[in-house]
Amino acid sequence: MRSDANIAGPMTDPVPGPRTESFGEDVSRETPPPMDDTPIGRAAQLAVEALGRAGEGLPRPEQTRVIVVANQKGGVGKTTTTVNLAASLALHGGRVLVVDLDPQGNASTALGIDHHAEVPSIYDVLVDSRPLAEVVQPVPDVEGLFCAPATIDLAGAEIELVSLVARESRLQRAIQAYEQPLDYILIDCPPSLGLLTVNAMVAGAEVLIPIQCEYYALEGLGQLLRNVDLVRGHLNPALHVSTILLTMYDGRTRLASQVAEEVRTHFVEEVLRTSIPRSVRISEAPSYGQTVLTYDPGSSGALSYLEAARELALRGVGVSYDATHAHIGAQNNPNMVEGIQ
Repeated sequence: MRSDANIAGPMTDPVPGPRTESFGEDVSRETPPPMDDTPIGRAAQLAVEALGRAGEGLPRPEQTRVIVVANQKGGVGKTTTTVNLAASLALHGGRVLVVDLDPQGNASTALGIDHHAEVPSIYDVLVDSRPLAEVVQPVPDVEGLFCAPATIDLAGAEIELVSLVARESRLQRAIQAYEQPLDYILIDCPPSLGLLTVNAMVAGAEVLIPIQCEYYALEGLGQLLRNVDLVRGHLNPALHVSTILLTMYDGRTRLASQVAEEVRTHFVEEVLRTSIPRSVRISEAPSYGQTVLTYDPGSSGALSYLEAARELALRGVGVSYDATHAHIGAQNNPNMVEGIQ
């Protein structure tokens, strides 16, 4: 014997599609969509706004900005910051070159660039004086983005450079001889202060320091700043720390807020208002040979890097950054931290 429930049929609608409510005999309408008052709804709305701004384009610098991404402490997000800022600037309409100076070649991997031992690489440029144009490759997924890859050969470059003439300025000469027009060159440095990093600092005018929002964030920062001063005093008078970016920010922890406040207190002008949240999406993207911008464009990590790139670009042309647009940074939106996504 069947129960009444079985006679009534299933609880779900047999026909997919929008529900309708009947109003009289001939009038019906769709149920209005829910308001965007949930974290997911707000995140989706922010994603649309940020991606819309990415398509706007930004003012281009008068001359190529060469930015050295450096921090002698490992695991602070140097490579992640380099490739995602570069992709963001390219999506904003810039022409961007990433120079991978880390022997591990992680930036090359994240950009989907082949960098096995036989590939022409930045090692050939530094040690054998090969033209930079011969090693630069276009990044498959992002128009206007290029990469000079690193191979494992670069691990021995520190020793080989010691005996070469003008060993500190070989990258600088290669960049000066590169004839293709570029808006930005971002140099990803190894987590050390050897000759590779010195080459980067001689070649660049700006230093961008990613700082992890953790207890040991400021450890070793003093030595890095002293090295910047040494290079400025002896090799490159134009070098200066222009930008500090807070990475791996988790708004759910008091420690992250304290570290961020400490850094902002000591480096008032240099710290970007936008901070980068701790995000699983950012970590996953390199394993697919992508930046987070192409891997998951709507994630909080992608939106944060888009906003950071926007702020970086506007600062470079002397335009004040509108704080009302900084809704993407995790510090301003703790609900957007992707701790479990």
